[in-house]
Amino acid sequence: MPTLRELQAVTEDLWPAAGAESWDAVGLVSGHPDQPIEHVHLAVDAVPATADEAVALGADLLLTHHPLLLRGVTTIDETTVKGRVLATLVRGGTALLAAHTNADVVTTGTSAVLADRLGLTEQRPIEPGQDAATGIGRVGVLPAGTTLGALARTLVDLLPPTATGVRVSGDFDRPVRTVALCAGAGDSLLGNPAVRAADVYVTSDLRHHPASEFREQALLVDGPALVDTSHWAAEWLWLDVAAEQLRRATGVRVTVSDLRTDPWDFAVLPAAGPANPTAADAEPAPAPAPEGDRP
Repeated sequence: MPTLRELQAVTEDLWPAAGAESWDAVGLVSGHPDQPIEHVHLAVDAVPATADEAVALGADLLLTHHPLLLRGVTTIDETTVKGRVLATLVRGGTALLAAHTNADVVTTGTSAVLADRLGLTEQRPIEPGQDAATGIGRVGVLPAGTTLGALARTLVDLLPPTATGVRVSGDFDRPVRTVALCAGAGDSLLGNPAVRAADVYVTSDLRHHPASEFREQALLVDGPALVDTSHWAAEWLWLDVAAEQLRRATGVRVTVSDLRTDPWDFAVLPAAGPANPTAADAEPAPAPAPEGDRP
């Protein structure tokens, strides 16, 4: 069986650390390089639930997409989430390793997997990296074309279910052929020419102001529609591909977590009714209380 050091060499071949963004924190988080690895467990996030799961399964390594220690940490007190995760893994003899933006940019990375599952052809990165084939995001073509509504439904069926589902900005029946996408947070690419030239941009974690400006500009110049998916769900698809790569390269047992670590538990939606109610549809506002009755 390989050691952790040997398995790290495999992950470096698959997802070179040199491809990570300068702000990222990829690679080994905890564990001894000489410890033997028989079982690797994959998850999007290193949280208490996935740490508990990895230890309960007897995994020697928890490999996550998102780094646990991305930002400065001054304590691993077990009453904090990061401390709890690390303590669980260390006590259970389970190492922790992260493959983040270095696993986004490769040709089998998070965005490429989503593009493949959608059936996109003629794929290329939105922002090319060290060569023309690698980089952030993907742009591709749906050979048969579709509509925006049908694409949204395909995404709902393709991604693991989450409370927020898939949110869409654009006409339901709009024709769609060229798709730009970035699995995970992608609002930094909203101004990219490749995104602006597409029929739709699919990404996650869209904030109000960037999304609103993108939408209003699209209305002015017939620009792309916008689709907002769950960050966790869009990147979860990559785990199965990564697991198969590790199995082939190492021969160890590799499992994938089905735990939903999307942060939202449920959504409360308005009852069916007019999207833009008229004055006649709206309930009248209550009359103001007399001065003497006001709190």
